[in-house]
Amino acid sequence: MANWSAENAKKAYLQALKMAKRGKEPDVAEFISAIAAGNNAQLMMVSSAGVAGSATLALAAAAHQTNGRVVCICCDQIESDASRKALGVHGDRVEFVVGDVKTLLLGEYKGADFVLVDCDITNAKEVFLAAFKGANKNGAIVVGYNVKHKVSRWRQLKASFLPIGEGLLVAKIDPNIVKVNDDKVVQRKSRWIVQVDKCTGEEHIFRVTSPDREMQIEV
Repeated sequence: MANWSAENAKKAYLQALKMAKRGKEPDVAEFISAIAAGNNAQLMMVSSAGVAGSATLALAAAAHQTNGRVVCICCDQIESDASRKALGVHGDRVEFVVGDVKTLLLGEYKGADFVLVDCDITNAKEVFLAAFKGANKNGAIVVGYNVKHKVSRWRQLKASFLPIGEGLLVAKIDPNIVKVNDDKVVQRKSRWIVQVDKCTGEEHIFRVTSPDREMQIEV
């Protein structure tokens, strides 16, 4: 992902606020929009537990700033049509696909750099793992919303919890130190070593990675 853009974040935040028509009352959607736009996300995926709503609108606002794509994954055509209708004029900014979320994240849409997951869906754990596995090689961000009382179940994901709305989880993926095996996230700890050439005085920097350490994601 590109470097953080405060300007994109601010504009997306205000755009999402305007699209939601809440006046000056911010909600979780505006923060989602700012996170996606600030990180210059280009391929944004969203999976909701039902008809698309403010969270999908948030990504549409972010895409407006980054010139990225927003893909909303629906379980069937009925949900897809209802979601498009619910978003109104903003539905034209979103691509709707029907299929299995995990399959799409690991297949046709592998390489997404921003994945938004409704924690109310029944297979949230599997979707998060699929997002990790299919993450963009340059890094990605996975965000969960509607966390509510399920916070303790996500602690080992090492995500940051934000008490906004019904709860927001933000996990930044660095493929250089994280990989996924089956139902586990394996994190490699690393440290930097600086070695000085006694003859030339040049500094050589090495990154040393320790053996894999497993973290169980429980949902």
